Amino acid sequence: MDTTTFTVVGMTCGHCVGAVREELSKIVGVTDVDVDLDSGTVTVTSATELDQQTIDAAVDEAGYEVAR
Repeated sequence: MDTTTFTVVGMTCGHCVGAVREELSKIVGVTDVDVDLDSGTVTVTSATELDQQTIDAAVDEAGYEVAR
């Protein structure tokens, strides 16, 4: 198992959390997505290491962006 933690910018409500969780959960190999709305922190657990571009694309699809 691999765990990746990052911050997503722009989430303001439960709908935002759900959108980010839904898109990240679609990535092949992802087993869990934990989103903390207050801090913007997202922790993704997956069977293998995830490519940063894949994560960025999923968050972008949800309408947000990964903080740099």
